Amino acid sequence: MKVTIIGAGAMGGTTAEGLLKQKEIDIELTVSDPVASTRTRFEQLGAKVTADNADAAKGADVVMVVVKPWLVEQVLKGIAPALSPEQNLVVIAAGVRSDSIKAWLASSPLLSGGGALLLAIPNIAIAQLASMTFLVPVEANERQTAQVKSLFDATGNTLLTDEQHLAAGTTLASCGIAYAMRYIRAASEGGVELGFKADDAKRIVMQTVEGAVRLLESTGMHPEQAIDLVTTPGGVTIKGLNEMEHAGFTSSVIRGLKAGLK
Repeated sequence: MKVTIIGAGAMGGTTAEGLLKQKEIDIELTVSDPVASTRTRFEQLGAKVTADNADAAKGADVVMVVVKPWLVEQVLKGIAPALSPEQNLVVIAAGVRSDSIKAWLASSPLLSGGGALLLAIPNIAIAQLASMTFLVPVEANERQTAQVKSLFDATGNTLLTDEQHLAAGTTLASCGIAYAMRYIRAASEGGVELGFKADDAKRIVMQTVEGAVRLLESTGMHPEQAIDLVTTPGGVTIKGLNEMEHAGFTSSVIRGLKAGLK
């Protein structure tokens, strides 16, 4: 499959890294970026590189536009003539609406000829093949959707959703990875206060978080069921949990997530 990524900044770059690392799909990856050092880096990783967005888009099965939201219009209008009805266009940019994208592509044969338009929001763990990606088929049939979804499935977990829920998905998983990092940082600092060296504390917390995830995945338990396994009457775990709740732990998490939608 020929895949082009236009824009190799933080999100585009990690997406490119993930696609180059995955082994499930045979991909010929092209990366287009204006920064010479970025192009050199991805060329060394095995991608074809260019600074010409329109040239990069030609002939690709899937074209991913991964630039800052305020640059999406400029980039799409620039590549519109190069897009064909045989292609799948994926726009990865938080807050950019599909009706705006369609307007910017009005002069392109992509949509008028039956090409696909999808919106996607991965998170930065895509570079480690561990992304939670939300995918919205705006103008795409089942075959086109499946082709694009296969790319994100190869780099993590993918949820098909609608545009209405994309912002919520962004704050839950894309912003959410930062929230998870903040917990790891806080718990690591607590570990230092408990007497562990900083690196040891971080390693302990990371393994604990990974273990919690694997436990839930393997058993299908609700988190509260798993919590009950380690909260003995009068024990230290329930005391610690209650102290965190007194400080507003659950409420703070929910309020932080909802703030991302404001």
